[in-house]
Amino acid sequence: MKISFKGDYALKIILDLALNYQRGLVQISDIAKRQDIPLKYLEQILLVLKGAGYVRSKRGPKGGFWLAKHPREITLGEIIRLMQGPTSPITCVSTSAYSKCRDEPKCPFRGLWLEIKEAINRVVDYTTFEDMVKRVIQMQDKESLVYMI
Repeated sequence: MKISFKGDYALKIILDLALNYQRGLVQISDIAKRQDIPLKYLEQILLVLKGAGYVRSKRGPKGGFWLAKHPREITLGEIIRLMQGPTSPITCVSTSAYSKCRDEPKCPFRGLWLEIKEAINRVVDYTTFEDMVKRVIQMQDKESLVYMI
């Protein structure tokens, strides 16, 4: 599985909104600056996320975006699949995009591809954006402990 710019940006957008979950509305220009995402691309991704029910928006000068669900209710896997499709490394082991291969019954790699898919899914389907917020906070705490004599 390879994460595209679109998938990476979507993950960063949701994380940004999760970090600001208690604050509520977040302006699109602030997300663009913090995450270094081109504004036009950010708008397109937000439309997809909004259409899928992950974000909500309010128009106007005091408008912005916010998460439609608590960060603990959104997994990385959901966002990756929304933006990119299946997490399988190859279609013969995909659940949603399965494609039969003539070599399937005797393919020595199929079991390996299945293991890889399952390992990926164990990580992305059980990691929530609440978990990611905790990671960000831990990283910031470690940075604040660094000092020089």
